[in-house]
Amino acid sequence: MRYIFLIIAIAFLSPAWAQKSLSLQDAISIALENNYDIQLSKQKVKSAEIRNNWGTVGAYPSFSLMFASNNDINDVDPEDYTRNQLMGDAKIRWTIFDGFSIRSNKHRLNELENLSKGNLAVLIENTVQSVILAYNNVLLQSEKLNVLKQSMELSEDRFKRAETQKELGAAVTYEVLQAKNAYLADKASFLLQEVTYKNAKRNLKFLLGNSTKEIVEVNGKLDVVASTYQLKNLLEKMHMDNSNLKNQYLNIALLQRDVAIAKSDYYPTLSLSAGASNNHMKFNYDKKADVTNDSWQYYGNLTLSYTLFNGGNRKRAVQLAKLEEESGNITLDQVKHSLDNQLLNLYDFHSARKALLEVATENLAAAELNLQISSEKLKSGAINSFNYRDVQLIYVNAAQRKLEAVYNLIDSQTSLLRITGGIIQEYQK
Repeated sequence: MRYIFLIIAIAFLSPAWAQKSLSLQDAISIALENNYDIQLSKQKVKSAEIRNNWGTVGAYPSFSLMFASNNDINDVDPEDYTRNQLMGDAKIRWTIFDGFSIRSNKHRLNELENLSKGNLAVLIENTVQSVILAYNNVLLQSEKLNVLKQSMELSEDRFKRAETQKELGAAVTYEVLQAKNAYLADKASFLLQEVTYKNAKRNLKFLLGNSTKEIVEVNGKLDVVASTYQLKNLLEKMHMDNSNLKNQYLNIALLQRDVAIAKSDYYPTLSLSAGASNNHMKFNYDKKADVTNDSWQYYGNLTLSYTLFNGGNRKRAVQLAKLEEESGNITLDQVKHSLDNQLLNLYDFHSARKALLEVATENLAAAELNLQISSEKLKSGAINSFNYRDVQLIYVNAAQRKLEAVYNLIDSQTSLLRITGGIIQEYQK
């Protein structure tokens, strides 16, 4: 659990919201500090730490003190008097042995504390993953916006050139309208992409927990270094470090403790009670001498109790606890199977997305060269505007597919880090 506290410590050193541009590390730190679910989970961890005490399960003796004063007046002759009675009592109660229930309950509190920390770890990992994807989505939409802006500017330039050629008599109205339609279509796509880009920034801002109207800006370029993984190593790491799987093991340990607690009812209980009390009473008579009575009482008792039969409730309690433990083991197998299946899918996705990125990169390089050559041919009249428009659309689509391929690979690599329990360590590098 050491990395949880390290990441929380980093969060408190995060930059203020006043900065205009955020790096990915800044964004993660701020999100970890402001995330509502993480804050609530931290409170649960503190509560579990407070409850995890031997006193909670009754291992320590209890002490009590009592003091009372009773006063009354008797005004009936001939026994007129006033009475003052002072009483004090001190008691100690201690359960010496209760069939190992105290120890089992203490171990259960240990596991509940670890489980609360495990749930916090899961929330931290989920938050880090969400911020990574949201941050890169902002970069993705920003670069898509740049591609569409470039395409719109090219279409605008072609439209203006067509208008100029028409004025010179070198182009007809039909060609001008075609260029205008292409320009307006690209402008519409650009405007819609602006909305998508703003929404991506707004979603990131929400994850960071900033409720002000301040605009969140990110820096950097959408890029990825394709990692190579071995499936066997990923499976081993997942079985060892996956946070959800760790929490399931903790749940199994809790269910085992419940069985031990249910079995403790078959043992006798030995308890100690001891104390001392004092009773001081004084009568003040009007017509005779005062009378004082002072008495002390001490006691110490050991009580051994054992339930011989309670309608079979103990047996049923143990049976039910064992059934819950068996159900927990079945759930553990289900979680393992599900995680194995998820990892296999993610591994295949990652391999495919690496290949798709290579294809998209080559496709974009060819589309860029084709667009450059086509621009020169259009100016020289070697091709018409229809051919050029086709090449332009091919370039736009290729550029967007390349960007999406980069983002998809980031997504798959982040998911692999998350499922194998390495996302926090990767962030700390």
